Amino acid sequence: MGSKVESPVESPVEIRQWKLCSYSAQGLPTSDHLKIFKSYLMISDDIIPDHHVLVKVLKLSVDPYFRQTITGLQDGLYLPQVELNQVVKAFGVGRVVTSKDPGYRKGDIVVHPLLDVADYCVIPTNFLRRVDPMAGISLSDHLSALGLPGFTAWVGMEHIGNPKAGENVFISAAAGAVGMYAGQLAKLKGCRVVGSTGTDDKVKFLKEDLGFDDAFNYKKETDFDVALSKYFPNGIDIYFDNVGGRMLEAVLNHVNQHARIPLCGMISQYNQVWTDRGGVRNLLNAIGKEVRMEGFLVGSHRHRSQDFNAEMEGYIKQGKVKSKYQMYNGIESFLESLTSLFSSSNVGKVIIQVSNDEEP
Repeated sequence: MGSKVESPVESPVEIRQWKLCSYSAQGLPTSDHLKIFKSYLMISDDIIPDHHVLVKVLKLSVDPYFRQTITGLQDGLYLPQVELNQVVKAFGVGRVVTSKDPGYRKGDIVVHPLLDVADYCVIPTNFLRRVDPMAGISLSDHLSALGLPGFTAWVGMEHIGNPKAGENVFISAAAGAVGMYAGQLAKLKGCRVVGSTGTDDKVKFLKEDLGFDDAFNYKKETDFDVALSKYFPNGIDIYFDNVGGRMLEAVLNHVNQHARIPLCGMISQYNQVWTDRGGVRNLLNAIGKEVRMEGFLVGSHRHRSQDFNAEMEGYIKQGKVKSKYQMYNGIESFLESLTSLFSSSNVGKVIIQVSNDEEP
């Protein structure tokens, strides 16, 4: 006689979701723009379409690019805008609670680029990736070194910067989630690496913990031309740009012939409408020095993800790439963690610990 298969018991759980209530064109977003809503969710197969899973969110990545998705403006931005009154999304890791896809089962730990900023969410499985929590790589690493920041740093440095041993590399926002990996990757290629950051403690972190050759506090050394003359007496071969603005302009006065500038982000500009942003006045230098400046989106490099994963996993397991996390606890900390990205309060990758994975 065959064994009886029991249906899962339906049980309501509280779910908290962050939604966009109004756009924030400039300045830091506030609780007027992003709000948390509470409701109840029945844990049941009936709520899940085919080829979807119900995931309990464990950790969420908080990244600067999100700021550009809630402006409500159409001023040449490269990211689509979040729709009003919709749940916002983030790169995250979760545990499968219920599955309608034969490729995934209850208990699987998965990573997805667009998890709801919520306690639970139902997601399609087409961009889902299963991870082995016993493989010697932490779940936080899957959101950082092996996540969007690490992949961004790898694409920009390896495939646009193309570093060669002995070259001089400058990283802005170097203690941030992307900058810390870009600098370490350049060091692994034998480059001399200098970073800029916003506090003396971060300068110390870059030099003592990550092995940068040097670093400076841009809030103290405010004449960027003088600073770059000091730290790059032989010029700059690669500038990994995370901030744009005045720093990019200063760099263009110190680039060597055939320098490369991967344009990764411009965080100094994110909270301003484009007409209020400072212009770069010396782009003529890029012609005379035959500089290659290239913006990039990691979505256009998905075909390189297997090569990236293999390389970065090796670096992590060998201890050649280090990470630092700024952890926030609870889904309710999303707005606080987001606005912290635009101050000097964080070091490394900002992550929200949503759940410690207690049942259900």
